[in-house]
Amino acid sequence: MPVKKKIPMPKSAEKHNVEPVSAAQDGKNGQPGRAAGSVLPPDGGSRQMESFEEGMRLFHARQYRPAKEAFADAMRGPDRAVAHRAGLHARVCEQRLDSAGPVLNTPEEHYNYAIALMNSRDLASARKHLQTALEADPGADHVLYALAACQSLGGDLASAYENLKSAIDLQPRNRLAARQDPDFAALADHPAFNRLLFPDRK
Repeated sequence: MPVKKKIPMPKSAEKHNVEPVSAAQDGKNGQPGRAAGSVLPPDGGSRQMESFEEGMRLFHARQYRPAKEAFADAMRGPDRAVAHRAGLHARVCEQRLDSAGPVLNTPEEHYNYAIALMNSRDLASARKHLQTALEADPGADHVLYALAACQSLGGDLASAYENLKSAIDLQPRNRLAARQDPDFAALADHPAFNRLLFPDRK
């Protein structure tokens, strides 16, 4: 039997009633594909929304630092509307962080921050941080000394005397330091203060 030659398919599929595959069904196994001329959203689209939602959750929990990081990630996504909203919330987080001040966890951190506040003459805030440090570590003579100095600068001479006395009782070398400390100048003419610093004088 003679072998039949394969007849090539004409270029025009319409002549043989071959239905062309639509651009919307060019995926594998007949699955819907990408429409002609359309652009698929980047893979980061869903991640952008997840980052924004995580930022909102942290924002409402007043965890502004991690919330700011989540919003920053959402700002890099493809959806401009979401990126804009994320940017607004990130700026609010920055404002909240600036107004909240530093995060202080240990007595020493409160002490160091209080010294900086005293140097800038924010005595009320310095006193609060020193008291917080003292509550956590009542036997810290350097904190008692700093609190006495802060109270002296603020004019609370009675409290300054009591705390300085406690600091000296805990660590006698604080007596010599106080003699040379200009922060105690307001107590120079106070009889009890003089007796405290110069116990050998008659």
